[in-house]
Amino acid sequence: MTLIRCNPRRDLWNIRGEMDGLFHRFFNREYEGGEFSGGEWVPRVDIAETIDQFQLKAELPGLNKDDVKISLQDNILTLNGEKKESREVKDSSYHLYERRYGRFTRAFRLSAPVDNGKIEASFINGILTVLLPKSEAAKPKAIEITAG
Repeated sequence: MTLIRCNPRRDLWNIRGEMDGLFHRFFNREYEGGEFSGGEWVPRVDIAETIDQFQLKAELPGLNKDDVKISLQDNILTLNGEKKESREVKDSSYHLYERRYGRFTRAFRLSAPVDNGKIEASFINGILTVLLPKSEAAKPKAIEITAG
């Protein structure tokens, strides 16, 4: 018979870590590779910023431009859409069903004002690209120093 020394402090710490992880996953719906573990479908997005503009690229496989709506209000860019389920095989049972379907909403607060009249969006091969030029007031300005 082997005796194992009990260390209550370490055992209590392990239980606390497991409980913290459980609450975090439950209340925050932990993000797992392009989808939330709660079953919602959430597209992956990249947002880049230059001196002149923001650029958003979203992966939207299986959608077309009519399936996605883009809006900008109070410096919050919102993407809404729906990926509709299409099961090609009728009267059969699936052995594996991993693709996600359903509605999605993503919202992003932009760190500078945008010129609403110059926003451009394109949708090519399942990639949505949105170019959001910054307003002139948001762009950095050089200040000339005069000798006095």
